[in-house]
Amino acid sequence: MDKGKGLEAVQRSFQNIDLTFNSRNPNKLAKNYNPLLLSSWSPLEKRKPPALVSLCLGFIGKHLEDIIEDLDLVASFPPDIKMIITAIARRRNLLSDDVIVALAESSWEILDLSDSEVSDIGLLKVIRICSQLKAMDISRCSKITPFGVSELVKNCPCLEILRWGGCPRSEHTARNSLSILKPTLNDVEGDSWEELDTTEIIHGAQSLRWLVWPTIDKDSLEILATECPRIIVNPKPSFFGHKGIDIPKHALPGVALDEFIVEDIDPKTWAVSGSKLIRTTQPVLSSVELPIAEKFRLAFVERDARLAPKRAKNARQRQRRAEREWVTTSTSVKSIVLAGQLSKNLRS
Repeated sequence: MDKGKGLEAVQRSFQNIDLTFNSRNPNKLAKNYNPLLLSSWSPLEKRKPPALVSLCLGFIGKHLEDIIEDLDLVASFPPDIKMIITAIARRRNLLSDDVIVALAESSWEILDLSDSEVSDIGLLKVIRICSQLKAMDISRCSKITPFGVSELVKNCPCLEILRWGGCPRSEHTARNSLSILKPTLNDVEGDSWEELDTTEIIHGAQSLRWLVWPTIDKDSLEILATECPRIIVNPKPSFFGHKGIDIPKHALPGVALDEFIVEDIDPKTWAVSGSKLIRTTQPVLSSVELPIAEKFRLAFVERDARLAPKRAKNARQRQRRAEREWVTTSTSVKSIVLAGQLSKNLRS
């Protein structure tokens, strides 16, 4: 397609279209624009016909490579429209440092950079613009290093959900970035991590709660469980949440972070040669399918599994306490200890 004709077609597509439709007529896109606290969805929800703006964005997406060098054309678009273009560019393998920096908006709270060519340089520029990010996906970003992760954690204090790993370089970055997530405490006298306030945690990932790392190794998992117990790794879909906490939809590994953004866009938009189709199927959690007895059984099994580590820890503590009491009260043990000390003194 000729570049000049492509630009003219895009301009004609958006002529006389109100791009601020979300503010007056909230639809599915606007409703889901900031759904970080939503943990469920209805599989029976009827899909509405795509809006006119969605059809135009689909047209832009099919010819995105023709305008990728002239992104000044979309500079005046609303933030949600730019986010859709970003999601399409990612699926078309067109997302690079220059593209994401040109499209980034300060009001964005989620950003999916997975499978892209974005590097530390682009990431650093973006997080200075989008400092209020709450969810970020850098999975399979081979050009992002621990330095980029460090800057991300430092510049995005509201970050709650982080996704990484997925390819050898990204796995290496993830393992070398674990120390960045570890918090440093102002108050070291607290009895429990859960009782700490975020103001008492300096450095580290202060607000990070959910980490999606599907191929995490055992050692890394143990490090996170020991030194970052607030961070929940790879949460699984559940009717009852995780320890009483609702799991955000964006923290589920099987759902792309920007999936809801392109719900109304025709998948043929990015189904072209060389592009990656990254539409995932949302897990269905229908409460109608399970009888009440099964729900109680699942709740009991989940609670039992959750309390098993605590029971084991209490058992070890009781065993150590009993051993100490036995050492301090048993006359035979005392005599053995005294004999050992006496023989040591005689040798010296």
